[in-house]
Amino acid sequence: MSSATALQDEDSRKRQFYVFIICCVAALGGFLFGFDSGVINGTVDGLQAAFDSEAAGTGFNVASMLLGCAGGAFFAGRLADRFGRRMLLIVAALFFIVSAWGSGVATGSFEFVIYRILGGIAVGAASVMTPAYISEVAPAAIRGRLATIQQIAIITGLFMAFVSNYVLARVAGASTAEFWGGFEAWRWMFWMELIPATIFFLALLGIPESPRFLISKGESKKALKVLRTLMADREADQKAEDIRTSLHRERAPGLSDLINGATGRVHRIVWVGIGLAVFQQLVGINVVFYYGAVLWQSVGFTESDALLINIISGAVSIAACLITIAVIDKVGRKPILWIGSVGMTVTLCILAYAFSTAAIVDGSLRLSDSMGIVALLSANIYVMFFNASWGPVMWVMLGEMFPNQMRGSGLAVSGLFQWLANFGITMTFPIMLAGIGLGGAYGIYAFFALISVFFVIKMVKETRGRELEDMAYE
Repeated sequence: MSSATALQDEDSRKRQFYVFIICCVAALGGFLFGFDSGVINGTVDGLQAAFDSEAAGTGFNVASMLLGCAGGAFFAGRLADRFGRRMLLIVAALFFIVSAWGSGVATGSFEFVIYRILGGIAVGAASVMTPAYISEVAPAAIRGRLATIQQIAIITGLFMAFVSNYVLARVAGASTAEFWGGFEAWRWMFWMELIPATIFFLALLGIPESPRFLISKGESKKALKVLRTLMADREADQKAEDIRTSLHRERAPGLSDLINGATGRVHRIVWVGIGLAVFQQLVGINVVFYYGAVLWQSVGFTESDALLINIISGAVSIAACLITIAVIDKVGRKPILWIGSVGMTVTLCILAYAFSTAAIVDGSLRLSDSMGIVALLSANIYVMFFNASWGPVMWVMLGEMFPNQMRGSGLAVSGLFQWLANFGITMTFPIMLAGIGLGGAYGIYAFFALISVFFVIKMVKETRGRELEDMAYE
């Protein structure tokens, strides 16, 4: 190998490492997305005791964040087209900080809900801006793997929230017990988020803006400078020209871009994005994330054991995401989605059956020892299938499937529907638990998992290896 070739290879490795680092910084938004979503899991008992709420009230306290998520996801996509991807992530980081502090100091449901909605706005914004940013700075050949970092970050955030909740509850004696400074442990569960939120804010100050956004705003020199840190100079010059050509064919982006001017109907790709976003929630995954501790306590596990099970689920989720990173740019997005749907359908059916056999003992559900093992194994396999497929791949596809002209608007609308579906599932679970039981609830989620198999096969098109400038409207 010549010295010139060796230098080129070394230069290429440095650029790839830089791309990896800035993608990891952006993915810290995913970490906070996961932490903020998972921390509520261990605080449900504390919220019920502190605010004296019943099933529906508890459901709203837990789900209130998701209203903010819907708004954050919808407006972030549009605002990012105006102010930039990086700027919206910085604003989200500040909202995370305020929400983490406020949720812990809240003295009533109304105050708590306000702070959770602020956190939800941050989660919603991060959920759509992180994949958009990563997709716009990552080379097409490794874009899937880099975009999957977001799901690794989300699950790691969930995992760390579960670990934090478990340790705090264990040391204090219970989530409702008094801890440092005379405050209950569940309040400290929220305050722990201040650490990663502050790190996220500071790290964002050191990453560049998306070159596609810079070119769209006429800042070609800044964009070219960024591109030359991401790829070789010749490639950067060509990529800048490709982006300019793509943008010159288009006008200023807006929600009207979602409508096909020739037919007056919403573009097919928008419906596919909405379908992906909604089905990811209709399979019931966030019931495990938000209510895992309540779920396992309802069938006989102690609070400590239930929180420990959450940690096991988090570890399984991380392992599943690592598998996806290894294969997503080799086998593609579509096969991973439908295989995941089949796996979730089977495991959810098993869960539905297992919980349908539960008996009522002293007013609480109880599984037999054998069915308890079946339920525990099935739940973790279900989580594994989700986090090896729909968890990461849905966000990867939303970040890359829309043409440049409608990426902000497409992400906004898809994100809005994703969080509205999330809210609906989260809000209705306590009600279903009281009405049709866990067996019935899991049966409903299994039905939607089955439908998602056919949705993927019929509606979803592969995006592996395609440049963002080549994405089509249909």
